Amino acid sequence: QLSDQQKMSESPLSQFRGVYLPPALHPLNKTLVKGGKWKDVDSAQEKRRSFLHDFCKKYNSRKKLRTHLVHLVSRIYVEDRHKVLYCEVPKAGCSNWKRVLMVLNGLAASAHNISHDDVHYGKHLRKLDSYDLKGIYTRLNTYTKTIFVRDPMERLVSAFRDKFEHPNSYYHPVFGKAIIKKYRHNANEEAMKTGSGVKFKEFIQYLLDSHRPVGMDIHWEQVSKLCYPCLINYDFIGKFETLEEDANYFLQLVGAPAKLKFPKFKDRHSSDERTSAEVVRQYLKELSKEERQLTYDFYYLDYLMFNYTSP
Repeated sequence: QLSDQQKMSESPLSQFRGVYLPPALHPLNKTLVKGGKWKDVDSAQEKRRSFLHDFCKKYNSRKKLRTHLVHLVSRIYVEDRHKVLYCEVPKAGCSNWKRVLMVLNGLAASAHNISHDDVHYGKHLRKLDSYDLKGIYTRLNTYTKTIFVRDPMERLVSAFRDKFEHPNSYYHPVFGKAIIKKYRHNANEEAMKTGSGVKFKEFIQYLLDSHRPVGMDIHWEQVSKLCYPCLINYDFIGKFETLEEDANYFLQLVGAPAKLKFPKFKDRHSSDERTSAEVVRQYLKELSKEERQLTYDFYYLDYLMFNYTSP
């Protein structure tokens, strides 16, 4: 904790540069929680928080991290009414979370009638990097910060199925074409032209290639690089595996209207089977043992930080 004088003399940005983190673990404010049914969820929450904090302490003790503050917060959505910061992790319930934030913010009456396009392309929600430094810093220090994560392999397979196994006017021409061109020998003209039909093995070759033909994408970027959980002190760590109870407990914590519950519906391709451990197993069969190991290594930090068991 800096003295007031130090705070005055340093810009918010300089405090984020070259400091040893993580910051102190603050107790969760539970004054707004009603009823005794949240005991188990709360106890799981406290375990996750202290696990991540201990991990970051160990991991960061050897490492000084220098990252620009504005970049650090570029995936964080702001809801000013209930003082919530939500870091978006795609394929871990983020569409429904954005719906909830819109309701909290008074932009919609219910989460159930907000379309997918409105959620993702409507520009209704502000991100933290759109504020000035003082605005960013004040919100980081005073708002309740949450992140929702998912088993890394499940998240990866879910992203592949969503973007490459369904028609997509962005991922096929941008990623698909480049992936097929580089990793498929004797690709036919149709595949080269449309970029459709990328195989999981080809996708993994792209993911693991240090000279990728196209850049990374938020749908398969590591959570450690999307949300910087060792630099930003998240108050609440939700998991996709326990999404509804975690989300509804969080809504209690921030004093959301009693009638607002986290939506249950699957956002897109609702007839598809959800990406489960069994579905993941089928996809991983397409990879060699070495590719499987390298994919795990790629997400190694995410596995460690959030205490997921290796597949």
